[in-house]
Amino acid sequence: MKNCRRIANAPRCTRTDASLNYSTGPVSQEPRRPRRYRARSRGGCASVILVLTLGLLLSLFNLAIGIAASVRVPFTDANLTVAGSVGKKDRVADVMPGYVHGRLGSNEDFINHSNLLTIWVAEGATLILVGHQPGAPVVDLHIEAR
Repeated sequence: MKNCRRIANAPRCTRTDASLNYSTGPVSQEPRRPRRYRARSRGGCASVILVLTLGLLLSLFNLAIGIAASVRVPFTDANLTVAGSVGKKDRVADVMPGYVHGRLGSNEDFINHSNLLTIWVAEGATLILVGHQPGAPVVDLHIEAR
């Protein structure tokens, strides 16, 4: 009875081999490899590395850069906008396009996925937005530095 695992409400174990398993497949005798987990930077312009390097460098010169792409969703008046900016904390929201001004972190759209990362005087922001955006063109690529 040693080597048998006890599972709640399961019949009592009578086998003594180490390969007993209540799963559907055979048990492998190979040792398990440890899983290596790593921190993934899923922020785009709001990633730690980008804000630490480019954001702090741009904040020394009182600058911010931003890029955005927007496409109209067919048969609707909604747009899909993906935007990102990095630079000095006070200017990051200003370099986003005018039709997404005030939508960073808001909840008035169909989909609003906003990420912000602030490190000292530098900030990075990403925005994925699906919804009605007044003043948004059918197709737009917006690149700005201030």
